[in-house]
Amino acid sequence: MKAQPDLSVSIGALKLRNPVLAASGTFGYGSEYGRFVNLSDFGGIVTKTLTPEPWPGNPPPRAAETAAGMLNSIGLQNVGVEAFVRDKMPYLRKMDTALIVNVGGGPVEEFVYVTERLSDCEGIDALEINMSCPNVSGGLDFSTDPRRAGELVSALRSITDLPVIAKLTPNVTDVGEIARSVEDAGADAISAINTLRGMAVDIRTRRPVLGAVTGGLSGPAIKPVAIAAVYRIASQVDVPVIGIGGIMSGEDAVEFLVAGATAVQVGTANFVEPRSGASVARELAGWCAASDIHSVRTLIGSMRIPSQEDVPCHPL
Repeated sequence: MKAQPDLSVSIGALKLRNPVLAASGTFGYGSEYGRFVNLSDFGGIVTKTLTPEPWPGNPPPRAAETAAGMLNSIGLQNVGVEAFVRDKMPYLRKMDTALIVNVGGGPVEEFVYVTERLSDCEGIDALEINMSCPNVSGGLDFSTDPRRAGELVSALRSITDLPVIAKLTPNVTDVGEIARSVEDAGADAISAINTLRGMAVDIRTRRPVLGAVTGGLSGPAIKPVAIAAVYRIASQVDVPVIGIGGIMSGEDAVEFLVAGATAVQVGTANFVEPRSGASVARELAGWCAASDIHSVRTLIGSMRIPSQEDVPCHPL
């Protein structure tokens, strides 16, 4: 009988039993999905974004199915950091998996407030900084400007001992430039990618499908964009990269790992099937066992890029 593959990975000081995380905004605060799936099957979960005060989010409709994906314009609806610490953390502290809390805000001061409050809260393993939400006013400001991205991460790095993970947008000309900026500012890891800005139109009413007009596109439709971003980022920084975008199976996760990701997040799949994340982790383990991969870490960044000499030239 073959030994089970070692799925453990490290994101800086954060140790994960496997590289599969539940993505922010798709898994609530954990308890919502705890009735359907064993949370210990994940390497960790990432909570909904938290802001200093409760936030109602955008007007409905706020989600719509698209070809091979979905649009959402939730707009960072959340209970606020104080209610999170008071009402959500007692449940989350009991989880047998890593807890990453997603931090949001408007100006830098709001990110600082949430970060300081969470840094004093027992049971949190890392912070993911949502500097790339396309569904709120100014939500992309920090992740589209290298200088501002670095300033935000630097401000948060200076006030917390928790690992800081910068979540970046694909809606830029050069995501590698932003990645280098946040690495230089002290980020322990980079999550990529957040959703792409998208839109759908109801041709019967000639109105946008979403109440906020545009939203974030996610799901299998964006997987090739996400893998390309992960590959570009991983080739330009030394910190770990967490791949996000259209992961629906264990083989999808393998693609991201080979392209340079150290871990992955499962998002839209959770809306299709609440147990998707656990299934991805099991399928990843099965794929490694069938492929005689003894440690998932050997897959990370193992992409083989052919040289020009290896590419056959066929006459037209």
